[in-house]
Amino acid sequence: MFIRRTLLQLPKWVKPYSSDATLATTPFTDLHSKLNATMVPFAGYSMPVLYKGQTHIESHNWVRSNCGVFDVSHMLQHRIKGPSTTSFLQKLCPTDLQSLKPFHSTLSVLLNKDGGVIDDCMITKHDDDSFYIVTNAGCRAKDVEFIKSELSNYPQGSGIVHETFEGGLLAIQGPKSQEAVSKFTSSDLSDLYFGQSRFIPLDRLGSSEKFHIARGGYTGEDGFEISIPDIEVARKFFLAILEDESVKPIGLAARDSLRLEAGMCLYGHELNEQTTPVEASLNWLVSKSRRSDEFNGSSKILSQLETPKSVTFKRVGIKSKGPSPRDGNKIFAADDKTKQIGVVCSGSPSPTLGGNIGQAFIDKPYQKTGTEVLIEIRGKLRPATVSKMPFVEPKYYRPSV
Repeated sequence: MFIRRTLLQLPKWVKPYSSDATLATTPFTDLHSKLNATMVPFAGYSMPVLYKGQTHIESHNWVRSNCGVFDVSHMLQHRIKGPSTTSFLQKLCPTDLQSLKPFHSTLSVLLNKDGGVIDDCMITKHDDDSFYIVTNAGCRAKDVEFIKSELSNYPQGSGIVHETFEGGLLAIQGPKSQEAVSKFTSSDLSDLYFGQSRFIPLDRLGSSEKFHIARGGYTGEDGFEISIPDIEVARKFFLAILEDESVKPIGLAARDSLRLEAGMCLYGHELNEQTTPVEASLNWLVSKSRRSDEFNGSSKILSQLETPKSVTFKRVGIKSKGPSPRDGNKIFAADDKTKQIGVVCSGSPSPTLGGNIGQAFIDKPYQKTGTEVLIEIRGKLRPATVSKMPFVEPKYYRPSV
């Protein structure tokens, strides 16, 4: 049966994981305020949800057609290196990091002993046994403690150095992102493809340092994520790139609807410690080369892959009209209105497609694309359809064939 999580309630898609009354800030918080952003609590941070002069739909569509800059400095950045680092990370993750090429990135997950997801993460390999990792803001303390605990119990872990660091982290997303970023660096970004990274100078900004930039993001559009630990340079870059008429600052509202259209998971919604990658429809995270290996939760996860019928629920897409489905809405069978068959993980109106989209955990045999279901919204059962994801095809920048 599907798993339900208990989460704090703000706006339906804003989930703070910190109970601390004092919100943390990023290097850009005061700049967001000067840009007339509406600030909200998110994962223990004060974050911009929307900027004055932009509606949610306008912000969303701007990223799809131009370039949007997201402050993602609340995410936790890690460096981990030393002998046996690759084998250590492959104990925590189901992904083949051994064969990952230097300066290539992959999405992965940190797994507990039962195969549940501690957190999802972006892992970039810089060299053999040297990695840069970005994890979620809401899981900061949990992730650090988890890695520390796993490292203390790892026999070959004595030479591994793990550190976290703060600084500016910006996601620059949209079809005009390369043009916008290229104005500040002499590095040719045209041969940096999706899933690749490098260190680039922001020399046209007057800085002699080099900063890590990765091609990718959380919107389904072309784009970059750039890490700038030097706060002064980070703030200067943020303000300078906004001078470009094709670039606007974008907040959490559009970030959520963009990732939903791209069919991407959000931790605490589609991912949690009770749900395996297989149940979350992320089988591809378990590399084929690792399907006879041991890693956290491998017994359960590999068994689910070998015997798909044993997986009673999984993550699917849903589409509907009328009031939008939201996190926690119950899902019932269309042929038996008393039979609950699932729960909505997240949902939103789709600015690109019209109507509503969402992601849900749904039981067998109601997971097939095209299956009609009923969602309980505001005390009424409303029709919806199981749909394939992504809802909007990604536009990642890849080499031409």
